[in-house]
Amino acid sequence: MTPTLTMATAARVLQQIRHDHRTLGLMLIMPCVLLGLLAWIYQNTPVFDSIGAPLLGIFPFLTMFLVTSIATLRERQSGTLERLLAMPLGKGDMVGGYALAFGLLATVQAVVASGFALLVLGLDVAGSAWLLLLVAVVDALLGTALGLFLSAFAATEFQAVQFLPAFVLPQFLLCGLLVPRDQLPTVLQWISDLLPLSYAVDAMQTITSDVNGTAQVLGDVAVVLGFVVALIGLGAATLRRRTA
Repeated sequence: MTPTLTMATAARVLQQIRHDHRTLGLMLIMPCVLLGLLAWIYQNTPVFDSIGAPLLGIFPFLTMFLVTSIATLRERQSGTLERLLAMPLGKGDMVGGYALAFGLLATVQAVVASGFALLVLGLDVAGSAWLLLLVAVVDALLGTALGLFLSAFAATEFQAVQFLPAFVLPQFLLCGLLVPRDQLPTVLQWISDLLPLSYAVDAMQTITSDVNGTAQVLGDVAVVLGFVVALIGLGAATLRRRTA
């Protein structure tokens, strides 16, 4: 893996996305719109303060998954990946560049959404705002890594979107947002323990309710980062040319 090639790949991806206003809108505006709608629905109630932080992790995860998987698939369909793989560019350089570019976008998205929730919507959490931001960034990186990995298995954008109910919706149902994970049936608890979004939501819920929960939050963050690294590694391993 060569840093120069990795940075060049990241710069090219960022340059392309800079001109895609719809993608930028989906990443930066949509999470804020969804959070604002939620705050409006539950105005004058404690519900938004209770579930706002967990959703602040889920919304960036969801949007970055969609953006990354579809954008990477477009690169395949346009033949860009074919041409790059024919050059002296390693798989690690390519996937690392994509991960770096989308990771930077994920960080910007998390900062914007967190700032909007805290400063505009008045989200109140017991823990540190900086810890909330950290978890939001890691959750967005998780969506990026999952999108990079699964894009290798989609031939069309429709197929990429189909991965949403297959790989994202079950995590949403079992992450502990709807029903506490310790109240799930035993088998579903076991499955939940294997899903990265469960640890992301655990971290956000700790920030919401426990002023002294920093150690627990950092432990959950470490688990999610482990999934991120593993998914990026799998993305590099499954990267291949589609023609001989």
